[in-house]
Formats: sequence, structure tokens, C-alpha cells
Amino acid sequence: MAENKNPEQNINIKIEDGILKGAYSNLMFAAHNKEEFVLDFMSVFGPQGIEVAKIITSPGHFKRIVAALNDNLKRYEESFGKIEGNLPNSPAATSESSKFGF
Repeated sequence: MAENKNPEQNINIKIEDGILKGAYSNLMFAAHNKEEFVLDFMSVFGPQGIEVAKIITSPGHFKRIVAALNDNLKRYEESFGKIEGNLPNSPAATSESSKFGF
């Protein structure tokens, strides 16, 4: 009889009220060193903004996050159509607003 090498686990996760309500972000910066990736999320309106979240994670988990985001983006665009706009590294992304991430 084959043994299940990956038994399903139930993990109880407590979500604090501040995290449960979420935070709006329209700007993100990413940085890394050998050991970790740091994602800083900001909400910017006019000439000022506030950092609303900071995520620090391992390179391996960061790669899984990117894969999950790519999968979700693909499914979103299949359902609702292609998202139009310039990517930061594209030649057309030279407008004033692109300097601020949106």
C-alpha cells in the first residue's frame, strides 16, 4: 500500500484586526540581499505618502510569491481582459507618473 508522503495539514492562523481590514497601496519598492527580499508598500496621494506594509521573506518564498502572482494575473486577464499600461522597464514608461510607480 502506498504511503501518503505529504499528509494534509491544517494550520490555524490568527489574523489581527488591523491586518484583516487590509491596506491600500499604489506604490511598491523591492530590494534584496543574499538572504532576503524586502517589499515596501506605500500609499501615495499628492506630494506625500505613508508606508502601509513591509514584507521581508526568503528568496525561495519570494520566488513562490512571484509564481503565484503571475498565475493570478494570467487568470485575471483571461477573465477580464488584458491590463493596459506601461511596465516600469518598458521604453514608454517615461511619463512623470511612472516615476512614482503608478
